Amino acid sequence: MRQPWIHNAKTDGWFILSPPFIILLVIFLFQNQIHELENHYSFYTWLFLIVFVDVAHVYSTLFKTYFVKEEVRKRKLLYYGIPVLSWMLGLMLYQFGSLIFWSVLALIAVFHFIRQQYGFMRIYARFEPNNLSKSLDGIAVYSATIFPMLYWFKTPRAFTWFVENEFDWLHHVPDYLPAIKFLYFAILVIWISRTVYQILRTGKMNIPKIVLISGTYLSWYFGIVYFNNDLVFTFLNVISHGIPYIALVYLREIKQRDDEKLNSLSVFKSTFGIFLFILIILGFAFFEEFLWEILIWNEHFSLNLNVSLDWFQFLVPLLVVPQLTHYLLDGFIWKTRKGKQYP
Repeated sequence: MRQPWIHNAKTDGWFILSPPFIILLVIFLFQNQIHELENHYSFYTWLFLIVFVDVAHVYSTLFKTYFVKEEVRKRKLLYYGIPVLSWMLGLMLYQFGSLIFWSVLALIAVFHFIRQQYGFMRIYARFEPNNLSKSLDGIAVYSATIFPMLYWFKTPRAFTWFVENEFDWLHHVPDYLPAIKFLYFAILVIWISRTVYQILRTGKMNIPKIVLISGTYLSWYFGIVYFNNDLVFTFLNVISHGIPYIALVYLREIKQRDDEKLNSLSVFKSTFGIFLFILIILGFAFFEEFLWEILIWNEHFSLNLNVSLDWFQFLVPLLVVPQLTHYLLDGFIWKTRKGKQYP
């Protein structure tokens, strides 16, 4: 069958499909070294994973939105309104306390991460008819991502999404783990059985879709449920989410577009342009995290600015605007004319 690659097998394989498998292999082979990294090189893991992957992927969205003049011109209300809405929402939430603010933001982030996996699944299933198998693929993606989060809500973990105790308020919900464990493994068995049956019956195999869903199951289960380690979770969570997203933006919005449609962005098509693309998003990411560090966290950098806590209610919602804008815009910018939403 015709494989529904976004670019080609090699590029998709390395940058979109393989990250969870590679990271898992590294984790299993080098567990002692990972503990060494966690204990003695936290600055470098923070710089690479959080700044240069997680935050950088947020700014890669600029190449699909604010850097595209025609796109902004057509949807001015969306692109100017979402940042304002993000700041106003942040200001409102922070009035209920910083923990409420970060808890709500964490839930929005989780939803964004889940929808990205569903979106990639839809891309790789775009040549398939809407049938039972396609619906089951969607159920499998949601099961692969939602179950680990529900497990996290009820089971103390050694890591956080943003801040300590962000999900503690969910610990008081009645215990649902036995029921969802059964449902989770039942869906997994049904999805595997259905997939194998379809391959044997038709002789056709959608390789990228199957690998994508399998990687989603592995990265979310091992990152959240099996391992209870902060760096392992960050490795799997950040790399499996950030690298594919950056690759998708570059491939769909630069590499595969005609020069006349790219206009000034056509410079990014060259080999030099790839490095320039990466340098720009890394620069934005580092600048944002530098502001967080000197104004709020003071963990890795400190200029002793001594910002009053009273200003946090304005600064924190303002600094979170790029991230929240990214989450909210993603619900609009990946929709096709037929209304199918990608990631």
